[in-house]
Amino acid sequence: MLCTGRLGGFGARAAALRPGRAGRGSLGAAVRARRVSTSWSPVGAAFSVKPQGSRWDLFGERRGLFGVPELSAPEGFHIAQEKALRKTELLVERVCSTPPGPQTVLIFDELSDSLCRVADLADFVKIAHPEPAFREAAEAACRSIGTMVEKLNTNVELYQSLQKLLTDKKLVDSLDPETRRVAELFMFDFEISGIHLDKEKRKRAVDLNVKILDLSSTFLMGTNFPNKIEKHLLPEHIRHNFISAGDHIIIDGLHAEAPDDLVREAAYKIFLYPNAAQLKCLEELLSSRDLLAKLVGYSTFSHRALQGTIAKNPETVMQFLEKLSDKLSERTLKDFEMIRGMKMKLNPQNSEVMPWDPPYYSGVIRAERYNIEPSLYCPFFSLGACMEGLNILLNRLLGISLYAEQPAKGEVWSEDVRKLAVVHESEGLLGYIYCDFFQRADKPHQDCHFTIRGGRLKEDGDYQLPVVVLMLNLPRSSKSSPTLLTPGMMENLFHEMGHAMHSMLGRTRYQHVTGTRCPTDFAEVPSILMEYFANDYRVVNQFARHYQTGQVFYATLDQIYHGKHPLRNSTTDILKETQERFYGLPYVPNTAWQLRFSHLVGYGAKYYSYLMSRAVACMVWKECFLQDPFNRAAGERYRREMLAHGGGREPMLMVEGMLQKCPSVDDFVSALISDLDLDFETFLMDSK
Repeated sequence: MLCTGRLGGFGARAAALRPGRAGRGSLGAAVRARRVSTSWSPVGAAFSVKPQGSRWDLFGERRGLFGVPELSAPEGFHIAQEKALRKTELLVERVCSTPPGPQTVLIFDELSDSLCRVADLADFVKIAHPEPAFREAAEAACRSIGTMVEKLNTNVELYQSLQKLLTDKKLVDSLDPETRRVAELFMFDFEISGIHLDKEKRKRAVDLNVKILDLSSTFLMGTNFPNKIEKHLLPEHIRHNFISAGDHIIIDGLHAEAPDDLVREAAYKIFLYPNAAQLKCLEELLSSRDLLAKLVGYSTFSHRALQGTIAKNPETVMQFLEKLSDKLSERTLKDFEMIRGMKMKLNPQNSEVMPWDPPYYSGVIRAERYNIEPSLYCPFFSLGACMEGLNILLNRLLGISLYAEQPAKGEVWSEDVRKLAVVHESEGLLGYIYCDFFQRADKPHQDCHFTIRGGRLKEDGDYQLPVVVLMLNLPRSSKSSPTLLTPGMMENLFHEMGHAMHSMLGRTRYQHVTGTRCPTDFAEVPSILMEYFANDYRVVNQFARHYQTGQVFYATLDQIYHGKHPLRNSTTDILKETQERFYGLPYVPNTAWQLRFSHLVGYGAKYYSYLMSRAVACMVWKECFLQDPFNRAAGERYRREMLAHGGGREPMLMVEGMLQKCPSVDDFVSALISDLDLDFETFLMDSK
């Protein structure tokens, strides 16, 4: 999952990096290569041993989080925030007094960077730092920077300074393609924020945006909040599967992999039991988004959100989802028949397939398919071995090596966080990846990529290296065994590393379009493509890909929620109708799955992106890597055509450049179906 920045406009777009162009070539050639360090150590070994806690804790000068001096204490967020806001004021004055030209775009990007360097970092810390004081300080900084962003997006004088550039044809023609694209993106951000409105309506737009930020934060926290039930209401023999707290049992998740049907059923019904405050928050969030969209001139929030994407509009998305659903209907019935057969085999008393069954029984079917159990194949997937395998793949495919680097005191938020230097064989140091891989109390149960700092060419000619965090939830190692990964965990690791490589592999001139700061339905392509490598026996032992047909249901629900308002029914009634039409399993009364749908925040109206990105990734895999996943020429072409541009080129142009064709909606659907049919047919042959 790509953790998209919650800010629009000057708060940039999402998260990763691209080799931009200096003249006709890459900036990689123009910026001097960073030399390697003798303090780096092999990446595999770094994840096979526990960090030296006492040494890490006692020695060395204390630095702030991510090496930012101010962030050695929670109070530092206020200092960093005020520093960024002061710099913002100076840059606004500067750009408004500068004659229109390429320098205008550079100042706009520096303005964006000064805000993002605080907001992006705070966006991560507010959910991941183990200390409440840090989380609260980061939350306050996010709100302060977010408010400033919305004010800038409706600043008329700032808008006019960019308008002078873009309405001068001679000046526009003199801009290189990347600079022109970035200027147009900044202008687009002004337009969707309501710059064309009168003063009173612009203020209303700012207020709505700030309200949406607050509601999004509240809803996101609520999606992970546990539910509790009186202990006597649960059968005694399943209570040990949950957390006990006095007279209550705490349910903090769906327990989807639990082998006991009753445990999964109890978790599903209790964890998804409707919460009135969360429901009110969701309704207000959807309503506020709709009001904002209408205020700035769009018929629905989806129409506003999908500008500039591969899909371009919600009509195309719904056409894609409906065609895919039609093509999948027969396969879905067969899938559920297989699951029903397996459930009948293991639980003859109750073989009806319910919504809490597919994840568990799909895993059982996969294990039977290969005649193996997780306890037998996990030792082959130690975290250290997986990281070394990734290193080998990246080196052969892209000339990239990963090295472990010892963090300074105070630089990381937990002693089990590893810091990796990303080094290219000829371009030198490209950036840093902080790996927050292990479970801990109060850590969100989600796998994410966060941009902490985007890459850009600075005025002094030096290059600002990108910094990202990969967050997973892997079990810790024990005294007798390293951390062991299931195939699903390994696939998630490869997925998030795909985002990280998007962030690293390039040299964009502008951080506003660095790496994954691009349309969401393109940003997921590199990460999903890495899943194909994770599942190829020539890279690692091959395991079956599991396609969740529920994704079509989730994406359709997301589109309806962000479509025409007022909604025709309650969000729960819409959930029930959509689930029965697009998923095929019955709605369970007194549940409200939508209140746990955290993607409604970062991926509002864009959840379909996983499916469309998978279609593109499938085409790229079959076209370029199926014959040889280590093909260096294909790897370099992939970097040049897709990774290199971030958001600095139209997404469909990058897809066309890679595939040498312009795919249609039918092509996207066919790619997904052919991929799934191949996997399904293989299963049938193996199970006979």
